[in-house]
Amino acid sequence: MHLFVDISAHGLGHLAISAPVIAALARHHPRLRLTIRSGLPQATLARRIREPFAHIATASDFGFVMLDATQVDLAASAAAYRTAHADWRRRVADGAALLKRLAPDLVFSNVSYLPLAGAAEAGIPAAALCSLNWAELFAHFFAGEAWAAKIHGEMLAAYRSASVFLRTTPAMAMDELGNCEEIGIIAARGERHELGGGRHARNVLVAMGGIRHRLPVEDWPRVPGLRWLVPGDWQCRHPDAVALESFGLGFTDLLASVDAVLGKPGYGTFSEAVCNAVPVLYQRRADWPEQQCLIDFLHAQGRGREIPAALLTTGRLADEVDALLATPPRTPPAACGADAAARRLLALLR
Repeated sequence: MHLFVDISAHGLGHLAISAPVIAALARHHPRLRLTIRSGLPQATLARRIREPFAHIATASDFGFVMLDATQVDLAASAAAYRTAHADWRRRVADGAALLKRLAPDLVFSNVSYLPLAGAAEAGIPAAALCSLNWAELFAHFFAGEAWAAKIHGEMLAAYRSASVFLRTTPAMAMDELGNCEEIGIIAARGERHELGGGRHARNVLVAMGGIRHRLPVEDWPRVPGLRWLVPGDWQCRHPDAVALESFGLGFTDLLASVDAVLGKPGYGTFSEAVCNAVPVLYQRRADWPEQQCLIDFLHAQGRGREIPAALLTTGRLADEVDALLATPPRTPPAACGADAAARRLLALLR
């Protein structure tokens, strides 16, 4: 089976959702052939996707232009959408032509709508998977604009052209799509490793979801026994900051090994934290409509504590970490969504 996969490069959550489904597909269909189109670097994809794949290093969507991990640049996003849809029919035709040349048996998108429209024109079965869709977010931000209705209609038509939109647990409502089917939680399980730092060390992983968002950790006060695991490219000089790459672990193994995660609401981080029984300190995103279902899920199934943005500037987080770790542990829920998604995708080919 030849599977064409389109993975959004809007952060790393779309990859975190897609990779377990691809792995489940490979278990069900060992001769799976993969072509993956994504703006994410091949090395980043390969850290999550263990199966061999051909990489088309382009992005078919942009989601939204971000000022940082928590704030949308509305003006730039509006301009980008108007540009992307200025010659929509040609883009769909080009996408269909590419798919005809590649001749996949199935198109699988998370969560660009362009390949779904191209697949419909090329006569190839297609499916989408995500906790959100760009049409619903687009309407949230731009429904009142005179220019938006035509673009929104093209987005909806593309999503509706898919045989199915697999709606993860948790997810946005997606009432307008009409082709949604609910599946369970998708989350990779990690293996716990000893991270050092002393018997009483508390290790907190700073994970902002793959969108550039530099926190001023150098200015944070020292707290005995509290260590911050931060991206190496921050070149952080805080004496209690450790480059997360220095442990030589994949993200999920590292997450499963820490005492807590510090970040913002995102499906990949929240679902993996909950399913690996790791508590989360989080800052809300500014007017991001997907986040409430994720926050509700975190508090219902795991352990979480909201913090104001100001604390990420001052770094006075010791009391917040203590309060979070004092909450009673919970039994992690089953992450059965990936296998269910794989079975549903295979059913489209029968």
